[in-house]
Amino acid sequence: MSVIIKETHPKTILSVSKVFPYVINPYTGCQHNCTYCYARFMKRFTGHPEPWGQFVDVKITAPELLQREIIRKKPDRVWMSGVCDPYQPLEAKYKLTRQCLEILAQNGWPVTVQTRSPLVVRDIDILKKGKDFDVGFSVTTADDRIRRLFEPSAPPIEARIKALDELHQAGIRTFVMIAPMLPGAEDLPELLAGKVDHVILDRMNYHHADWVYRKYGLQDKMTDEYFEGTERMLSSAFARMGISCR
Repeated sequence: MSVIIKETHPKTILSVSKVFPYVINPYTGCQHNCTYCYARFMKRFTGHPEPWGQFVDVKITAPELLQREIIRKKPDRVWMSGVCDPYQPLEAKYKLTRQCLEILAQNGWPVTVQTRSPLVVRDIDILKKGKDFDVGFSVTTADDRIRRLFEPSAPPIEARIKALDELHQAGIRTFVMIAPMLPGAEDLPELLAGKVDHVILDRMNYHHADWVYRKYGLQDKMTDEYFEGTERMLSSAFARMGISCR
């Protein structure tokens, strides 16, 4: 699937967030194009006629904007990123996330990175230098066949687990968001043992992905009973492993 790439010059980059005090989105749009993505609502603000997942705006001035804005604002935790994956494939070329992380590290700001991509290990050198940096991976299932149904353009589960391990071994705090809990999430505790400091569980909004469940006969895996049972099982399993879970 081709993706329309456009370089843009935003007026600001360090924004207030409802999840963390600040958020940086170096890109608008995301090549991973996960079926359930809550960020699809962003499309109506972009002026793009293309479907979500088929365009990415590259905010090429993000590092220089951050360099200016960081001086004027009170230091606090930054979320990298809220409505895009900061390590989607284009990051390999543009390095906007890397440059922003370097600025944040140099200025002593705490950062939480959220990604699905093993490309993040490229920046272990900066992540280790940062003051109070942590890296979270979205890992929604242990079954890569299920991953391909819901996240066809995102990196394989095995690659994410390997990257988590590498980050954790490097002394970087790591966590996993099992969000949303897809079929096969039940088998994640064994894969994540020794690789994460904590886990976050979230059912999230499945509105966009309902058709995937229906198409593949997985309706029984989108019921309240399934999510509540899976949450109890995962919470119990991680507690036995000494991994905090919320």
